[in-house]
Amino acid sequence: MLDLIKIARQMQGISAHLSQEATAAQRRIEIAQRLMGQALPRQAELTTHLAEAGASLGFAAATPIEPLDLRGRVDAAPDAHTVIATDGSQISPSHHEIAYCYLLNTGRVVLHYGQSRFPQLDSLPEVIYRSEDLYAARQWGISTEEWMGHRRTMSEATVLVELVAEHQTSTVPTLALTDGSLIYWFLESLPVAAQEVILEPILAAWNQLQALRSPLVGYLSASRSSEGLNFLRLAACPYPTPDCQRHCPGQTDGAPCQVFSPLRDVAYWATALEPGQRSPLWRSSADILRRYGDHQVYFCYLHVGPEVARLEMPQWVVEDPDLFDMALRLTLTQVQKGYGYPVALAEAHNQAVVRGGDRTRFFALLEREMIRAGLKNVGTSYKEARKRGSIA
Repeated sequence: MLDLIKIARQMQGISAHLSQEATAAQRRIEIAQRLMGQALPRQAELTTHLAEAGASLGFAAATPIEPLDLRGRVDAAPDAHTVIATDGSQISPSHHEIAYCYLLNTGRVVLHYGQSRFPQLDSLPEVIYRSEDLYAARQWGISTEEWMGHRRTMSEATVLVELVAEHQTSTVPTLALTDGSLIYWFLESLPVAAQEVILEPILAAWNQLQALRSPLVGYLSASRSSEGLNFLRLAACPYPTPDCQRHCPGQTDGAPCQVFSPLRDVAYWATALEPGQRSPLWRSSADILRRYGDHQVYFCYLHVGPEVARLEMPQWVVEDPDLFDMALRLTLTQVQKGYGYPVALAEAHNQAVVRGGDRTRFFALLEREMIRAGLKNVGTSYKEARKRGSIA
């Protein structure tokens, strides 16, 4: 039980701390604005330095592929269009339950606008219980719980393209929308064989989307990335050419070019964009993208009104002006319809989420089937039973 009286004592200084942090954040923004002004006439030179630095650079910096002072205006979507989204949830495995298994639940949403077509709002559950599926990742030293999250990401991508193939028409633009980043940073720490198991079906799904000419957008609300602003560290570098390993070995936050940390991209672009405007496009430099082939990930920041969101798209979307423009227009309209967050993503989450009652009914159904199969001594562990029946 939470003791609110003790917590209140610890919060006495939080107002002063937040006030100081707000002042410091404003100073960081002013520094970033000054560096942006310095980088603008040197953009080509700094881009060349970034490409030449390669692995010697001690931080991840994205490459701008449009002028840094670009402020693109995004128009509203056409009256007739379709937005398709997926999101996932799960019931995690537990040795204290009646059986060691887990469930993936993928929320599916298809919203048709201006077409007199019914929407689709449902979920697609999948129970994983076979030993070869539960413990397949142990060969790479990956726990079942961690692998479950990776499989959920894969399911969201493959189900999304299935919906697009089923509902897309040749006369109405269709947007494939997913919650979160298209850059799967978590894969960087996995062995190559494990990366391939997750990435191959995802990239195959993206190939189908490309063939269907349906733009894919990863929507990030409250993004914490600094990948775009890190490009400005090249302008702040005191050396003729950036070479972190030679000039600043072992330094990260204390490096002389790190003058606005921990400022995030969205905090800066909130001061530089007006509602309905987008930032220039950037190409991500994440290491895992080496395994993406032709599906390199680009991003921009879009002021959607209540916040600045980060939009990520595969290379084939940004290279097609029509697809790129339609992706931006449909995404912005979705946010406006959702009063600050895309309607399709919010509904996909609601369809996917597994609540406490759902979990209880899932294991009750499983228990019934086990008893029907003739299994005996079916039940939770004593620890789990005692926790559920606590007198506190």
